[in-house]
Amino acid sequence: MESKNKEKSAERLAVSKIRCGTVIDHINAGKALLVLRILGIKPGSSERVLIAMNVPSKKMGKKDIVKVEGKYIGEEELNRIALISPNATINLIEDYRVSEKRRVELPSVVEGILTCPNRNCITNSREPIKSRFHIVKKGEEVRAVCHYCGRRICELDRYVV
Repeated sequence: MESKNKEKSAERLAVSKIRCGTVIDHINAGKALLVLRILGIKPGSSERVLIAMNVPSKKMGKKDIVKVEGKYIGEEELNRIALISPNATINLIEDYRVSEKRRVELPSVVEGILTCPNRNCITNSREPIKSRFHIVKKGEEVRAVCHYCGRRICELDRYVV
């Protein structure tokens, strides 16, 4: 019995709490560094950041977690995260407690968030046109279709600005 308890405690994830800020949980495994890029957090940034990658998850098998102290994320950042990890949850933390918890919602249209891989698309010309994509979810797969040229993209994380 004692050895089982030791095994369970060894499996637990030991990550310190944050006083205030944002916890992004249920990120697709291996996408935590992309989430940091979306949030504009780079080496040398002043934010206190905790990252857990490829941790066990009952629902997902493996997942990533990102905690950022002192930062609350905006709608555009939420939309970007939803594109690369549509099952992510956002927890807003105040005084070490969850003040709000919500799932990211996949937008039906995004502007200026993805780049079109079609070199001949008008969004890749010198014209001042923001990219615009229609988002389609089929099962677990998320695809984007360029509003201007119709190019479909599946691996959205490669095209997130």
